[in-house]
Amino acid sequence: MEDSKRRIAILGSTGSIGTQALDVISHHPDIFQVEMLSAGSNAELLIQQALKFRPNAAVICNKDKYAQVKEALDPLDIKVFAGVESAGELAGASNVDIVLAAMVGFSGLAPTISAIKKGKVIALANKETLVAAGSIVTRLARESGSPILPVDSEHSAIFQCLQGEKARIEKLLLTASGGPFFNLPAEKFEDITVEQALNHPNWKMGHKVTIDSATMMNKGLEIMEAAWLFNTPVEKIEVVVHPQSIIHSMVQFSDGSIKAQLGWPDMRVPIQVALSYPYRIDLDTRRLNFSELAQLTFFAPDTEKFPCLRIAYEAFSKGGNIPCAMNAANEVAVAAFLRSEIKFTQIPKIIEKTLEKCNFVASPSVDDIFFTDKESKTLAEELLKTEIW
Repeated sequence: MEDSKRRIAILGSTGSIGTQALDVISHHPDIFQVEMLSAGSNAELLIQQALKFRPNAAVICNKDKYAQVKEALDPLDIKVFAGVESAGELAGASNVDIVLAAMVGFSGLAPTISAIKKGKVIALANKETLVAAGSIVTRLARESGSPILPVDSEHSAIFQCLQGEKARIEKLLLTASGGPFFNLPAEKFEDITVEQALNHPNWKMGHKVTIDSATMMNKGLEIMEAAWLFNTPVEKIEVVVHPQSIIHSMVQFSDGSIKAQLGWPDMRVPIQVALSYPYRIDLDTRRLNFSELAQLTFFAPDTEKFPCLRIAYEAFSKGGNIPCAMNAANEVAVAAFLRSEIKFTQIPKIIEKTLEKCNFVASPSVDDIFFTDKESKTLAEELLKTEIW
């Protein structure tokens, strides 16, 4: 790789993606330098990370935790800031080359947009950024020359399959594990517990994305992300359930050929691919041994059992601010389920009822997107309180 180190800002350093990214960085101190770390509320872990990686700055988005972080890091001359606005400003600073956008949910949109406007390389793990504001984000990226490199394993797989290709894409094949309930009869969904839903068979992820995987909303969000990232009509994006999660996604070309990216499930791989692109560097992952693989199986998704996937397709087809509203309602519903306030089967019902009440905006501005997010979350919260489930 080039001689100078790549200077990294991590938006969401204490989450699942952020901590795994720091693991990648720790194994390549000659290549990567941490410039900025930001966290939501986990002050303790942010302090530990800053003590180890010695960034130029640290941001705690929860302003109530500022004094705690400031006191711990002041003796090291690490600049400490508070608030999401500070995270966005620092991510766009001149001492940053790559911004890893790994904040959870809609909260990652504003700081990611700030970094894009400054022309930074964006390693995108926050799929909600493109779900909520895909047309705005991709336009801003084109205008500023800001490259967006995917970190989601499926989109990273497609990105890797497209390297060196000039052929016409016939179809993008997004693989899905099916989550923990793919083989569970639909009549048993009413009794699904939070603990069961958090027990993903293949991947270690944060709580929000793990529940999204269980409902298959995660795959719906990924369909939208793929459409924006690869400028591909949604009709050419197909979901294939692949329970082993060995094939991370595939691309079918105009001659019928299909390229796939394979490997044992390990999020450090797509993280490192984005941070080191266009180079590949060493990583201590488990290697595939094809003679030991029993079988690779594939199934069509069941949108009756998993209505969130259908809802996502319909929302993207309607366009405008509807995907943003869907994402907002999903965030509220998932949070309520994690608090054991609603049943697993009520997540898609809340989303659909919210979309019925949402005001449609065909060509939303950035302000419209933020208003839609707030309005839709309010609608969903009201449904939690008033609906008789």
